[in-house]
Amino acid sequence: MHAAELNLHRAPDEEILFRAEQDRRTVVTADLDYPRLLALARAVQPSLVLFRGGNWTEADVIGRLRAVLDGVRAEEITCSIIVVDRDRVRRRKLPIE
Repeated sequence: MHAAELNLHRAPDEEILFRAEQDRRTVVTADLDYPRLLALARAVQPSLVLFRGGNWTEADVIGRLRAVLDGVRAEEITCSIIVVDRDRVRRRKLPIE
């Protein structure tokens, strides 16, 4: 679900994170502010999928996300930041100390 569908298209990042936590959703983004905010808050939720490594088209994101989700168990996503590059996937457990 896109943030715009929740009337959050102009919302501050903190509000999007709060809403994702409340709704038990995972944030999918390329914005480096999100992991920084989670680290500063020492948060364990919401989980985050962070796309890195250049310009991603919507089709690229959808295709890569499908491939990542096929290879990662749900419990590995929970309380984590999943960093997705074009050629690898890394996981960082929350909170970030």
